[in-house]
Amino acid sequence: MENLIGLLVAAPLLGAAVLLCGGRRLDRAGHWIGTALAVASFVVGAVLFADMLGRDGEDRALHQRLFSWVPVEGFQADVAFQLDQLSMTFVLLITGVGSLIHIYSIGYMEHDERRRRFFGYLNLFLAAMLLLVLADNYLLLYAGWEGVGLASYLLIGFWQHKPSAATAAKKAFIVNRVGDLGLSIAIMLMFTTFGTFAFEPVLASAGETSEGMLTAIGLMLLLAACGKSAQVPLQSWLGDAMEGPTPVSALIHAATMVTAGVYLIVRSGAIFNGSPDAQLVVAIVGAVTLLFGAIVGSAKDDIKKALAGSTMSQIGYMVLAAGLGPIGYVFAIMHLVTHGFFKAGLFLGAGSVMHGMNDEVDMRKYGGLRKYMPVTFVTFGLGYLAIIGFPGLSGFWSKDKIIEAAFAKGGTEGWILGGVALLGAAITAYYMTRVMLLTFFGEKRWAPTPSPDAPDVEPAAETAGDHTMPHPHESPKSMTIPMIVLAFGSVFAGGLFSWNSSFLHWLEPVTGHDHGHSPLSAAAVTGATVVVLLLGVLVAWLQYGRKPVPATAPRGSLLTRAARRDLLQDDFNHVVLVKPGEYLTRGLVYVDNKGVDGVVNGTAAAVGGLSGRMRRMQNGFVRSYAVSMFGGTAVLIAATLLMRAV
Repeated sequence: MENLIGLLVAAPLLGAAVLLCGGRRLDRAGHWIGTALAVASFVVGAVLFADMLGRDGEDRALHQRLFSWVPVEGFQADVAFQLDQLSMTFVLLITGVGSLIHIYSIGYMEHDERRRRFFGYLNLFLAAMLLLVLADNYLLLYAGWEGVGLASYLLIGFWQHKPSAATAAKKAFIVNRVGDLGLSIAIMLMFTTFGTFAFEPVLASAGETSEGMLTAIGLMLLLAACGKSAQVPLQSWLGDAMEGPTPVSALIHAATMVTAGVYLIVRSGAIFNGSPDAQLVVAIVGAVTLLFGAIVGSAKDDIKKALAGSTMSQIGYMVLAAGLGPIGYVFAIMHLVTHGFFKAGLFLGAGSVMHGMNDEVDMRKYGGLRKYMPVTFVTFGLGYLAIIGFPGLSGFWSKDKIIEAAFAKGGTEGWILGGVALLGAAITAYYMTRVMLLTFFGEKRWAPTPSPDAPDVEPAAETAGDHTMPHPHESPKSMTIPMIVLAFGSVFAGGLFSWNSSFLHWLEPVTGHDHGHSPLSAAAVTGATVVVLLLGVLVAWLQYGRKPVPATAPRGSLLTRAARRDLLQDDFNHVVLVKPGEYLTRGLVYVDNKGVDGVVNGTAAAVGGLSGRMRRMQNGFVRSYAVSMFGGTAVLIAATLLMRAV
């Protein structure tokens, strides 16, 4: 079975190579090729999963070494894969949800002239993420890490004719380079400390290393995770990334890029376990981000950006859980998987709404769509109930476990982290209920929209001058079937994982687990979570369910205005990073022009001036040379006579 591991990466990588290098002759079949190879990777993963289930818990890890990547004495790097319970969980999520998004994209991108290239980029994204989670060493993980960054840049900026999309792609790329610097430094520290960067020896030796070194490595790994998973302070790229096609948003937010940081922290658990300080910083970053993203999502009228804020917040829950150490590792991954189902379903549902609304994203221009898009309404609604933690659905099982684990941390830290997690649950219920009410309930608020070449505008749509009136309609089956499958996951995944603690037992051999000492019973935490959930729903209904929704958002409070501007994160970056960077650049340019170039140009000018003056002595006239010879002779005679006299 070990020989099959490489096929997981090879199938989508082959698809990317064929689709991106095959040319226009593959335009008609490119989407089918890309989808087939994504599904093929999922099938291989399912076969390996079935084989893994037949093994004992301690004997489930598989290894495959392909070749020596850097065969240098004292610096050995292999292209080798490690498939254990943790990486298998990600393999099934990436290939399963990724395949559904490929199928959805067949209908969503039907009229796009560059559809073949789009599917090539999707395949590249899957291959890079699979390489990341299957690598058996940090250097190979870094290669997948950078591949994910490249693929996200290509997909976010896919509609490059839009300046906003091109800018968003560059922003995501640059912000992630900051995080990538942290990962590269961490790998260097590992090599100088352990003499290797392979998982097994590094993690096995972590307990024998000084706490200071583990803290340094852990903080650098956290910096990397903040970049990929859009955690404070490297979160600013995520909202702008919505400029890409909606399937890209679903893939980034549900199955690939933003999950990479959580995987990195959990995989490196032994390092964080040896550094309580680094572990605490991880928990604080997660707690801050889950509130940050929830507040931003509460103020957005753009349906995709509201869901982007939600992703930031939900990843914050996962990072918070990972910062709890063995108490929370399993629940961080559990919430990551359940989130993969309901967040992918929510984004695909948002794309379905846009498909029927002439690509309109402003929820204030929706209303009453449940009558026109029943399948989208039901599937989106199930995802909504799952994410807010409605009892019995997947989010209820995973998010409640994180809140319990936060309280189980104990002491003041546990009360603070648990309280923040509860507050985040209330805000989640508020902003997601707001999305549901603005989109599917109330009176229709549709307005004529400009009608450029939008591929989703139906010929039968009513027209008003140069504008097109939206004509809501249900999406084709290629889009609704993946949404239905994801809705089943939104409903049942959490319960299946929690049944008889099956998911805990599955991951425990890799991540370990500690029950902690919670001051509250599980029933008390569940009761508190349900109460705050209902409060969030009630506040949203009082604000948006009972009153007409104005076409233009009211000015709102200071916090609301700040949240609409992403809590001033771009303003902060501009003042703290961009402006000082501009001044530094100008200063360096001045030093270069006046200092370095001044010395070089001054030296050249001096040599040139001296040469010009010396050139006058070589004028070609015999009389000038005779005078020079006479003068030289006179000087020599005078010097000789003077020396004799002395």
